[in-house]
Amino acid sequence: MSSPFPGPTPVYQNLPIQPKNFLPRQFFIEDITLGQTTTVTATKNLNYVIGQLVRLLIPPYSGCSQLNELTAYVIGKPAHNQVVINLDSSRNVNEFISTNNPNQPQIVAIGDINTGFISHTGDNIKFQSIPGAFINVS
Repeated sequence: MSSPFPGPTPVYQNLPIQPKNFLPRQFFIEDITLGQTTTVTATKNLNYVIGQLVRLLIPPYSGCSQLNELTAYVIGKPAHNQVVINLDSSRNVNEFISTNNPNQPQIVAIGDINTGFISHTGDNIKFQSIPGAFINVS
């Protein structure tokens, strides 16, 4: 007689968690424009959305070291490879220096403010995920 529950899922069917299997991802920074809000230009098109929480990872030789490890929300997307974040960098921040060092500055998605449309009844749910939330694409 067969059991309605086939048993645990074999290990070989569970993919290990890897950053490449999730969107949004991290991107290398090409330029940072300082001001009351900070504009980050990436080397590739960004898949971040308004409300996405991001962290800047900036090595010391890239300038802008005062922004290293700071987090901020995406508040605008002026171009496909740019985001405006709510980080005031208008005072006491060194200019960004673009280098070809292997340890490049990065912008990394770390969360969101969960502002998507969600129905408490389960009806009329327009999105499979909340905008800015991490999506498994493996």
